[in-house]
Amino acid sequence: MSPDTGPLSTGTSTGASEFPARAPQRLKVSFEFSPPKTEAAERTLWETVNRLTPLHPTFFSVTYGAGGSTRQRTHETVARLKKDTGIDAAAHLTCVAATQGEIDDVARAYWDAGIRHIVALRGDPPGGMGGKYSVHPGGYENAAALVKGLKKIGDFQISVAGYPETHPDSADAKADLENLKRKVDAGADRCITQFFFDPDDFLRFRDNAAASGVRVPVVPGIMPVSNFQGISKMAALCGSKVPAWLKELFQGLEDDVETRRMIAATVAGDLCRRLHAEGVDQFHFYTLNRADLTFAICHLLGVRPR
Repeated sequence: MSPDTGPLSTGTSTGASEFPARAPQRLKVSFEFSPPKTEAAERTLWETVNRLTPLHPTFFSVTYGAGGSTRQRTHETVARLKKDTGIDAAAHLTCVAATQGEIDDVARAYWDAGIRHIVALRGDPPGGMGGKYSVHPGGYENAAALVKGLKKIGDFQISVAGYPETHPDSADAKADLENLKRKVDAGADRCITQFFFDPDDFLRFRDNAAASGVRVPVVPGIMPVSNFQGISKMAALCGSKVPAWLKELFQGLEDDVETRRMIAATVAGDLCRRLHAEGVDQFHFYTLNRADLTFAICHLLGVRPR
């Protein structure tokens, strides 16, 4: 990842030290899941859905495997979420390993199934994060082109990705923001960010996006850390930094699951409350198909079953 040469604007105010015990108004939350690969994983997923549904999220989203490897399972999971819960369900869709016609067919199938929300992404290479990306012959060049193509198929609500610490393939932060604006100009309705751990990184990104003409909500993506080694590997691939203080918090807890979970909820809850103190009122949680940490963090924020 190219180093950020500095903020593009200087309007960010951070460092609030006092936070309300409960949110003065109900925050908006949304939850991301992955399509299950086994019967046991499927049971866990639907237990998670049942636990989180009473929190009345604005939507659920379901990921799309590298190279479209979970296409059918993503479709089935999204359709069942909408049918069983009545909550808006969003399907991830990428540009990888498919022609424009093939991707358009997938989008039409979602439309015909009553799915009106797409998370439009360039996507990771077929080999997964960290590999070199190349445009598929006859495929959409990037997420902005995908958004434009989806809007021709139907009036989808479209969410796109944002990167508070800059996408690894971007030349610098300015180029990254220009790419985000192209996605929004093509018709995106919302930006959901990659996970991060420093609130200043998000707030700077949010303010710089607004200064660049991005006029849609920029929603922070929150990743509760239940497995420090796993999150460290993921962060290295997607361009997120893991601060030294976070590593220190989890040091020596490799075999202590319960303490790790307590710390994870505290760290993520504190991050969300700091962001809320700076005016953030929407959060998107990467649940990893587990309910407990996300439910606990929402409880800390005052988002509770009605």
